[in-house]
Amino acid sequence: MARITILAFAWAALLTASAAGAATQVQRSIPFDEGAGGSEKVRSECQIQTRVPEAVKEFAADVELVDGALNKNGRALELSIMEVHAPGGGPFSGPKWMAVYGKLYEKGKMVGSFRAKRLSTGAFRGTCSTLARCAQSIGEDIAKWLQAPDLDAELGDAR
Repeated sequence: MARITILAFAWAALLTASAAGAATQVQRSIPFDEGAGGSEKVRSECQIQTRVPEAVKEFAADVELVDGALNKNGRALELSIMEVHAPGGGPFSGPKWMAVYGKLYEKGKMVGSFRAKRLSTGAFRGTCSTLARCAQSIGEDIAKWLQAPDLDAELGDAR
């Protein structure tokens, strides 16, 4: 009888751990929204489509980067780049910024959403390195938000 009780507790703990530890899927490369801005050169050379998801994975406890479509019946974070302001000229063309929109799905239901924005003056940095800093900060903001997601959150400099 004691073995059955121990096995039951072990099984319950395993189920709880696996449900709580379900990885959040994020696309490895996220799209630009229509009208997001950013020159073709910035879009092709700065790699912000992959830098944001990589930063989320770096700072979040349990994120899985996936190619292709997300499985929204599990736990999935859908991201898109909604705004890029990055005129060429490095530090001489003024501040640069980017904004990302995200929706968190669990078991097919949207349970959270946010807009994350970061601005950088990029003192003595090139355009791509400045945007990389923005992407890194946005990834960190998103990772913190994933700990307690809510609807219509404003992250980073969007507040």
